Formats: sequence, C-alpha cells, structure tokens
Amino acid sequence: MKQLDARQDDASNEGPAAGGRNPYLALLRTPGALAFSSSGFVGRMSMSMYGLGTVLLIASLTGKYGPGGTVAGAGSIGFAALSPYIAQLADRFGQRRVLLIQVAIFTLASATFIGSVELGAPFGVMLATGFVAGAFMPSMSSMVRTRWSGLLAGDPQRLHAAFALESVNDELIFVIGPALVTILATQVFAASGVETAALLATIGSLVFALQRRTEPAPRPRPARPPGSPVRPRIRLRLPGVPAAGLITLSPAFLLLGVMFVTADLSTLAFASQLGYRPLAGLVLGTYALGSAIGGLWYGSRHWTAPLGRRFIITATLVVAGVLLLFAMPNLLALDAACLLAGLPISATIIAGYGILERQAPPHRRTEALAWLSSTISVGVAIGSGVAGHLIDAYGPKTGYVFSACCGAAGVLVCLAGQRKLATHDGDAAGTTEPVEAAAG
Repeated sequence: MKQLDARQDDASNEGPAAGGRNPYLALLRTPGALAFSSSGFVGRMSMSMYGLGTVLLIASLTGKYGPGGTVAGAGSIGFAALSPYIAQLADRFGQRRVLLIQVAIFTLASATFIGSVELGAPFGVMLATGFVAGAFMPSMSSMVRTRWSGLLAGDPQRLHAAFALESVNDELIFVIGPALVTILATQVFAASGVETAALLATIGSLVFALQRRTEPAPRPRPARPPGSPVRPRIRLRLPGVPAAGLITLSPAFLLLGVMFVTADLSTLAFASQLGYRPLAGLVLGTYALGSAIGGLWYGSRHWTAPLGRRFIITATLVVAGVLLLFAMPNLLALDAACLLAGLPISATIIAGYGILERQAPPHRRTEALAWLSSTISVGVAIGSGVAGHLIDAYGPKTGYVFSACCGAAGVLVCLAGQRKLATHDGDAAGTTEPVEAAAG
C-alpha cells in the first residue's frame, strides 16, 4: 500500500546525466552509498507488505476485508502520529541511537500483534497491538534521503538523481512486496506475510543503523535563552518553510494515500472475485513496475518546468490511470492497464517531495520529510478502513471510483494552492540550488 513514506524526492530541476554516464550507477559508486541505500531498501520492504499482510491475515479468519483494513489503518495512523517525532529525534540525537530503540520496540510489538491474531484475541486487542506495531515501524525513507542529502550537499544535479533512485527503489519495493506477501499469506500460511515483512524491516534497519560512516551528524536544537517562553517543538510553520507549502501538500498527499490504498484493496478484491486471489500481488507489482519505469525516466531527464506545475500534471495523470483500471473487464486487461497507469506515480512523488526538500531547513531535514510521509500514512489509514467496508458492501468497481474521486480531490487542492507550491529559491526558473539538503 502506498504509504509513499514512501514513499520520493527531487532536489533540482537539472538533469543528472553527465558525460554520458549512467547517473544511477555513478551514484552508487560513491563511498558508502551502496551499503546504506541497499540496506535501506530491505528495511523499508515492510511498507508494501505489512498493511496488505495484515488484511490478508485477518481476512483469512473473518472472510471480510473491513476488519483487516481497519487494523491496517490503525497501524498507519500510529505511524503517521509517531514518525515525525522519531525523525525529529534522529535529527537531534543521530539515526543510529534512535533506530536501534525503534527496531527493538517494533519487533516486540509485531510479535505480540501476530500472536494475538493467531490466538483469536478480541478485535480490540488486535486493533491495539496493530496500532503499536505500525507506530514503531522504522521510517526508513526519510532517513535514507537525509543521508543522500548530506553526502551530496552542494551538488543538486546528483542529488536529483539520488532522490529519483530512491523513488524507483520505493516502486521496486511495491513490485516485489505485494506479490511476495500475497503468495506467502495465501500459499504458505496466513501469518507468514506479516512475519516476513517484520523480519525484513528489522534486518534492514539494523544493518542501516550500524553504518556510521555515512550517518549525518546530529543537529541539536539551538539553546533557548533563559526566561524565554517554551514553544512547541513541532509546528506547521517550520523555520524556513512557508506554511502555505505544507498546507497545500499535506491534504494533497493525504488524499493520494487514500487513492493508492483503495486502488490496492480494489485490485485484491477484484482478483478474489474472479477466483485468482494469489495473483493479486502480481497485478499490484505491475502497477508499481510501471511507476518504477516512469521514475527512472523522469529522474534522468533535464526539467525546466516548475516543480509545482509538474506535480499537478503528473498527479492528474495518476487519477486518469485509476479511472482506466475501473474500465478493465478481466484480470489480464487489468494487469496491462496497471503498467500504463503506474507510469506517472513516481514522478508525482518525486516532484511533491522535491518542493518540501527545497523549503526545509537543514537541521530539521528528516523531520520535515517525515511530516509529509505521515500525511500519506493518514490517507492510507482512512482509505484502509473506509475502502474495506465499501468494497465489502458494493464491490471492487465502486472502490476504483472512490479511489479516483479522492485523487481528483487532491488535484483540486493543488490547483487551489498552486502559487503556494513554488519554492522560495526561484522554482519558476528551475535552476537554482536547493535550500536544504523525505517512509515503506
């Protein structure tokens, strides 16, 4: 499910290619880059597996998607509520210290949640344990991007390519994850999907945390003068970040989160309706594969159009793609349509996060990116619960319509706040360096 913690960023409008070299391979040759990028990839596999695995696990017991969607949504709410604070702690005290504690709590919470489901605990217990497990799921996307930002500070062309690479990695996660978790949950045993997701998150996060070479230095908050009033540590008006930008992007990403998770659940229900539930993960993987292809192309291009305009255009194309899925008569046609519909997704995420990346101050980099990821998680939470019950009552086709309506609402929000999406370093020109150096 698209949390777009996902899933993500764009630091410059300049194309990254230089001298005909593959920009992505050149990036991975940077000392330490391959190690933290690959471990971050493994660590955030759970963002495409945990929620879907939860739905499949509980649906195997109840025969309905609504309860599983509600529990998965509770986990997303927990993630959305806690991840900005964890990111703030990572900025302040260092990624290693924070991640090690977070992984320990997540592992224990996941084991408790899975045990409660398998033992047939009351729904309230499953809901509470699912909430805690989701809340402490490692938020790797923003930490990986923060490492790239520190490693490539002052080089906006390579930073653009690095964030595009991570967006493609996110989409590859959504190619592999849904297919893997669906096969495990339906062909091995019901809990194996969630268990594998938790194991991958734990291993990847630990390996990532232990890499000290590329870890950004902690950035403590400036000391507060004696006698000055205590202010909230997290505010909508972050220092150096126009509030208008967050006001526009946050509801837009929330609605995109609803759209993505509803499309995923509708696809799962559509495949189940036709008697091909194990193939649902493969179809969702095709959707993400299209996004990965689009992201690779987008990240290697030279762009002069403003980030805000690009975000609105690609988001509109994403909504059109969901409407295309509604019209498909069978699973084979749906799979082909998913490849086409997925093409603009990564570009939308890259451009959207790129706006915030330019606006956020360095000492709150991870926190700022996590805030935007959190709004996606809230959307996923809302969509998981609402869409699950909607699909149970009216079928998957209705789910696709609801998904497209949510996406269209997100586009309208962006159109209303289009002027507020411009970055204050001259986004219209698209050639200046970012002010600062944005996740399943």
